[in-house]
Amino acid sequence: MNFAICPLSVVSVRRNSFGKSEQLTQLLFGEMVEILEKKGKQWVKIRCTWDNCIGWVEARQIKPITPREYEFFRHNFAYSLDLLQPLLAGDHHLPITIGAQLPGFDGMRFRLDNLTYLFSGQAVFPKNLKPTIDLTLKIAKRYLYAPAQWGGRSPLGIDSSGFTQLVYKLLGIHLHRQPNQQVVQGHAVDFLSQSQPGDLAFFENRKGNIFHVGIILPEFELIHVSGRVRIDKIDHFGIFDSQTQRYTHKLRVVKRVLPKDKTYFSEKLEVEEVEKKQMELF
Repeated sequence: MNFAICPLSVVSVRRNSFGKSEQLTQLLFGEMVEILEKKGKQWVKIRCTWDNCIGWVEARQIKPITPREYEFFRHNFAYSLDLLQPLLAGDHHLPITIGAQLPGFDGMRFRLDNLTYLFSGQAVFPKNLKPTIDLTLKIAKRYLYAPAQWGGRSPLGIDSSGFTQLVYKLLGIHLHRQPNQQVVQGHAVDFLSQSQPGDLAFFENRKGNIFHVGIILPEFELIHVSGRVRIDKIDHFGIFDSQTQRYTHKLRVVKRVLPKDKTYFSEKLEVEEVEKKQMELF
């Protein structure tokens, strides 16, 4: 098999092999792909090794790597945690986004394409990732106000499932690329009242198809992408926009991908008991 790595900040993956074709998803710096087919010298059909998404990229925007390099980078890398942070390489800077991968990173530098890159931002190695509610919410809120972009996966432009995929990526959890693919992952939560922060809420269109996803926050709020990354109220009907005073998305199902947080539920029960006792005093 032939492999390649993304050596640029963000690269578009398109449905077909021409520049105006629909953007299906994006590659972030350091993410790797399998090369499936070549079309002339300009276009390459690839499979993203992270989520198996298949599409076309410009050949000059990815760098071929050997199977040996692929295996090394697959097991030796760190994630960037900064929204935007430059890599310093020789005489130029290359900005990378949160979720980008630093192949062969030693804590300060790595080598790629015969260049040594220095990285002074926040980074984390996969072995140190712990999927907790607190970390989920902190990562999700870093994307607040990022503009909506079909197929986007960066704070400069992102869609609903790209957002949830990247948040969970930084927790060490693989999610598929599209909402109708992500909905088959995890375990169903019977009622919204039984959800915990970090759960995924999925929404259906008029045809009953899953087309949108967001992350549940405390107090029955949802962080999701609608025009931008934003926070709205959610109930058993769906997402309620307080500005327009109407429901914008119909709730279909809630899924839990994170482990159940017993601490969260015990603290929630304690708060409810205190509130109940206070009410009994009046």
